Amino acid sequence: MEGRPRNAGIDLLRGLSILLVVLHHLGLRIPLKKTLLADALPAAWLNALNHNGYEAVFVFFVISGFLIASHALRRHGSLARIDLRAFYARRFSRIAPCLLALVALLSLLHLLGIPDYVIRREGQSLPRAIVAALGFHLNWYEGVTGYLPGGWDVLWSLSIEEVFYLGFPLACLAVRRTWGLAPMLVALALSLPFARAALEGNEIWQEKAYLPGMAAIATGVLGALLAAHCRSVPARTARLLGWLGTLGLALVMLQGAWLWQLLRNGYMLVLTASALCLVLASHWRDGAPPMRGFGWLRAWGRLSYEIYLTHMFVVFASVHAYKAAGGEIATGFLWYLPALPLCWLLGHWTERHLSMPAEGWLRGQLLRPGKVGAAA
Repeated sequence: MEGRPRNAGIDLLRGLSILLVVLHHLGLRIPLKKTLLADALPAAWLNALNHNGYEAVFVFFVISGFLIASHALRRHGSLARIDLRAFYARRFSRIAPCLLALVALLSLLHLLGIPDYVIRREGQSLPRAIVAALGFHLNWYEGVTGYLPGGWDVLWSLSIEEVFYLGFPLACLAVRRTWGLAPMLVALALSLPFARAALEGNEIWQEKAYLPGMAAIATGVLGALLAAHCRSVPARTARLLGWLGTLGLALVMLQGAWLWQLLRNGYMLVLTASALCLVLASHWRDGAPPMRGFGWLRAWGRLSYEIYLTHMFVVFASVHAYKAAGGEIATGFLWYLPALPLCWLLGHWTERHLSMPAEGWLRGQLLRPGKVGAAA
């Protein structure tokens, strides 16, 4: 990863987001509100744990936009000077190894007829799913044909991200000036509730369409431009942003239904704005002592991409074991206890044995001096 320093606050936010995604996919199959935990914990808490996976992905989008744009600004000094070949080489090196391995494994499991991995829905097929996954339009494919099995379904967000990043450096080079790029990003960021409202006829497409996800990524890019312009702020300003972001995120996660009644699709702007506040607070407080007791969650954040792509293998295995053991819903929460560390371990194994070595090798090949010159 080129020795990039990590930001503890951003890793913590990423860790929370990937944890919520995993809890969501477990909760769809073993709902916490139906277990004995419902007698001890408020329903709002259990719903927050099981039903914020979609919102967590939008937090990822904001973080992604901020980090990708920040790294580009550090390397090139300006988005107008992005080296296209180097940018795409880095994205390919990071994304391709795990994506290709996942698609290959899912395809094999489909051909072997393994339950939970067979593509059965009318109008869908394995070859078409492969093309959709590798062609970054799996979100559109699901919007047209319906949900794919869970292992494939997680790739909807990757489709949005990578289409954005295919066009992002081209837009930067075409516009050339921050004062021209920033209004376009603001318009895109603010389009989020309107885009979702316009897509209400198709539930899947409303959730997974390109424009809402890209609006969240644009929010992160705007944050990176702001951070580059204001390299430091008073400590109390950063703390205030942190509290505002925490309050907004808690409101979305714990009182999402009430917020929806109040703002309808506008609640998504509360989500992305809150995520941006937390990202900026973490950026401006970088170097401050990390919060104690949350090292495990930061470790989840450092492995968020690997865990995101692989966690459904653990989810399906855990649910099968739960059902084989009798499927007693009252004690269903106990199956979360082995599932969560197994998700982290699988992500760790994937990073150590696949993504890190493959990314390092690919970058060495694609960013060799003479291929991309000094931009490498």
